Amino acid sequence: MPGTRKLGRTTEHRMAMLKGMVTLLLENGQIVTTLTRAKEVRPLAEKMITLGKKNTLASRRAALAFITKEAVVSKVFNELAPLYAERNGGYTAIYKLGPRRGDSAEMAVIKLVGYEKPAAKDEKADKKAAKKAEKDAE
Repeated sequence: MPGTRKLGRTTEHRMAMLKGMVTLLLENGQIVTTLTRAKEVRPLAEKMITLGKKNTLASRRAALAFITKEAVVSKVFNELAPLYAERNGGYTAIYKLGPRRGDSAEMAVIKLVGYEKPAAKDEKADKKAAKKAEKDAE
């Protein structure tokens, strides 16, 4: 049953941690964490995407109350919600990685299904390579 794991933290600390993890997941498309944390983050992240699909003022305010960055909220409503418009749930996938070296905690990757993060670094590399080619041509 989701939301029943205490994760060894007080309620306030646990909710702050989960809010941060959901924000990072929606911002970056994937995060690496422990398996139990990933299982707790999944329903919260899917709830935020479902709010984005409703696209009402009330749903935007509810998302702003949970997600810690306004830019991520606009990303959910403008990019992710249209991407998952035809999908009824199942926006995230959890992949097990194996035990962590230090304490043998089971690690996992939680990522958004079918979402490819825009590659800003590739554009910079392409511009740099084009600039270098221009310089070599001279």
